[in-house]
Amino acid sequence: MAATADPGARAWVGSGSPRPGSPASSPDLGGGGRARPGPGSGPGPERAGARSPGPAAPGHSFRKVTLTKPTFCHLCSDFIWGLAGFLCEVCNFMSHEKCLKHVKIPCVTLAPSLVRVPVAHCFGPRALYKRKFCAVCRRGLEAPALRCEVCELHVHPDCVPFACSDCRQCHRDGHRDHDTHHHHWREGNLPSGARCEVCRKTCGSSDVLAGVRCEWCGVQAHSVCSTALAPECTFGRLRTLILPPACVRLLSRNFSKMHCFRISESVTPEPGEGDDGVDTSSPAGPGREALAPESGKQTLRIFDGNDAVQRNYFRVITVPRLARSEELLEAALRAYYITEDPHNFDLQVLPAPAQAGETGARGKSRSGGSAEEEGSQGPGSLEAVSEAWIIRALPRPQEVLKIYPAWLKVGVAYVSIRVTPQSTARTVVLEVLPLLGCQAEGAESFQLVEVLMGSRQVQRTVMADEEPLLDRLRDIRQTSLRQMSQTRFYVVEGRALAPHVSLFVGGLPPGLSSEEYSSLLDEAVATKAGLVSVSHVYSSQGAVVLGVACFAEAERLYMLVKDTVVHGRPLTALVLPDVLHTKLPPDCRPLLVFVNPRSGGLKGRDLLCSFRKLLNPHQVFELTNGGPLPGFHVFSQLPCFRVLVCGGDGTVGWVLAALEEMRHHLACPEPSVAILPLGTGNDLGRVLRWGAGYSGEDPFSVLVSVDEADAVLMDRWTILLDAHEATGAENSVADVEPPKIVQMSNYCGIGIDAELSLDFHQAREEEPGKFTSRFHNKGVYVRVGLQKISHSRSLHKEIRLQVEQQQVELPSIEGLIFINIPSWGSGADLWGSESDSRFEKPRMDDGLLEVVGVTGVMHMGQVQGGLRSGIRIAQGSYFRVTLLKATPVQVDGEPWVQGPGHMIISAVGPKVHMLRKAKQKPRKAGTPKDA
Repeated sequence: MAATADPGARAWVGSGSPRPGSPASSPDLGGGGRARPGPGSGPGPERAGARSPGPAAPGHSFRKVTLTKPTFCHLCSDFIWGLAGFLCEVCNFMSHEKCLKHVKIPCVTLAPSLVRVPVAHCFGPRALYKRKFCAVCRRGLEAPALRCEVCELHVHPDCVPFACSDCRQCHRDGHRDHDTHHHHWREGNLPSGARCEVCRKTCGSSDVLAGVRCEWCGVQAHSVCSTALAPECTFGRLRTLILPPACVRLLSRNFSKMHCFRISESVTPEPGEGDDGVDTSSPAGPGREALAPESGKQTLRIFDGNDAVQRNYFRVITVPRLARSEELLEAALRAYYITEDPHNFDLQVLPAPAQAGETGARGKSRSGGSAEEEGSQGPGSLEAVSEAWIIRALPRPQEVLKIYPAWLKVGVAYVSIRVTPQSTARTVVLEVLPLLGCQAEGAESFQLVEVLMGSRQVQRTVMADEEPLLDRLRDIRQTSLRQMSQTRFYVVEGRALAPHVSLFVGGLPPGLSSEEYSSLLDEAVATKAGLVSVSHVYSSQGAVVLGVACFAEAERLYMLVKDTVVHGRPLTALVLPDVLHTKLPPDCRPLLVFVNPRSGGLKGRDLLCSFRKLLNPHQVFELTNGGPLPGFHVFSQLPCFRVLVCGGDGTVGWVLAALEEMRHHLACPEPSVAILPLGTGNDLGRVLRWGAGYSGEDPFSVLVSVDEADAVLMDRWTILLDAHEATGAENSVADVEPPKIVQMSNYCGIGIDAELSLDFHQAREEEPGKFTSRFHNKGVYVRVGLQKISHSRSLHKEIRLQVEQQQVELPSIEGLIFINIPSWGSGADLWGSESDSRFEKPRMDDGLLEVVGVTGVMHMGQVQGGLRSGIRIAQGSYFRVTLLKATPVQVDGEPWVQGPGHMIISAVGPKVHMLRKAKQKPRKAGTPKDA
């Protein structure tokens, strides 16, 4: 964006773009893919020759270099040979000479000014990302690196402090009313076969950071071609599935984005939090390599302020031993990505006590300038230097400062004013308002807000009216020069914003009233009357939603609830957004996504990250963090939505049971449910054509298939379990459970089938780390089955079956199975395809269950091999089973031992709407995203 030294000048923009002809005359990339410098380093070239200004480029300082090996151009992705390369000394951007005039990607120095709305990133744990590049230093991620869980930002751990807070804006925070939604561009890390939306040529590369992509609609283009696209984003092919950010409201003050998106926080410390400033686990980070210097050179540690000294966070530079002071200062500034005039800074030796954390110690200056409070020496050759230095900003009698109009709809990016020692926050507001077209009479309702745009958190501080602004700028630079480059000042209308935070609390005792839950929480976490109220009660699930009218109180409750145990159960706390259903587009049916990360090995966690990036992260819920209830509560006011369940048959049954209990709370009482099978058997997924199990398909294609799926009906069944203590001592059970009700979708097994499932379940509970492969899980089933192959308990003598009030004589069997779908035991047809005049042809929506018997493990193996079918016993809609002894029972893959008593199976009221994958392949419409 354009800056001007004239206090009365305006920097007019359109849709967030810089003023034409300004130094930042480039497309607004939303801060995406910012290039960061490596001090005095590049992608393999050997520097030679003098600086060549070349054609005007957005903030770059290009220098002609001699290349000792082939290097790729960051614009056209072609090879650069010989003396034909130009390298930006600040951000490592490499270009052909012929491409210089087409460079639109801004240098790192302009990155903060291009961020339209500061939004912090959500970095996950460190991992290896092959053929990916750091958006800061533009180098390959050869060592474990970090990735944002919401956008496609990849960075080295050492580059995190220098990344822009330019993540996707996924909700309204009570200030900005979105009239239109713009593209959110991110540079690089496109697939090698990506095609430009404008010229249809290849724009992706696996060898260099090149090309841009919108992180909402997925459109891909060359950085030059992206200027030809309309700035408005339509969300692409998935627009009917995405929950638009304008429809989501969340006042996220006092909460990090990790809390807002319900993402488990990584235990990886931020750079500089450890005992040593050099992170040896990530040698790829620029400016931190502590390698042995070449002959005639020396390695120096550089700090940028008091905060860096306290945290022992430094950058490493290598300079010639006879380097002049000016050269040393320029190298130190480049290490912290500062391109201001070196005469405004002073490089001082850091004494030994200060290196240990005493920031008050004074250093000795060795730069071309002088510091008033700390002695200085004149310029000269640097023959002997200390290994630790600190950069200090020299006092300035006045400064030109950018003031942003925050969320005022005035059509300007910012105005620049001159700040003097007499300038205070109030005088600045009075000077800026007329430039923004606002009346000065109402100036008392405006405030000056300082915003620190950190990569992990955006911090806002309201400045006191009489606070001297020049002193505040000096304090920021004293603390951290890097922090100064990430700080903005906004003029904000101080209208009364009613605080409101929705806090979900789960894990409470079920069956209580609203008053009883309020009393219980007041006793456990001391809720403050008048600030906290119970807005929703889900008594059967033991959960409530609290409405908190104070940001500080909401943060206190959130932290306390997570560490509280009530009646032996830990509580769950989640921050939930409000969905503005009246703003939903008429053709939009958002997709509510539930993912069980424990299913399918590590595939569940990968899918969580992929769906958060493809959709709005507010519509993706992790089932191990509160279950399905928070998701249904967030979507409860939407008139129409769909559901995608990622997990095994047990996970699907869990979500369907929660949907049944929540049905009367939903504005859309019958949402259609799709399945992404991650379990071992996945029988329901097979019947609905979603496959035998997820094997790494493109998540974008999965979402397209969900959008094109056909709606079908499926019966749901209720099983009443009423156990009674047996009269015989040998058959009695120690603890007789009270009557309970479970829901069934697929099948219910009694006997040998449930016994095998129980043994498998117990083995998985003992060593869960080994059960990460579907192939391994099936191998365990086979091993357990072989151990039971000679087992016989004569089940037909231990149970009684009544169908539609009529007693049924059971043949000699070891297992009795009630099936609702034509798939059992990983795809086997237990009922068989032969016609039988005694029974109707089975369907999953006919209101009938089929009863089948098996004679043992050998018979089950033959059924699964397609050699035999089960023994057809009965077909009906009401069943009563009497257990004479404690018997293994399993429902949809969840096994347990049921005590003697009765089991009554009957149909649930309404049928559930499921989504069956269409037979035809997904139509090619729009531009697919790369997951």
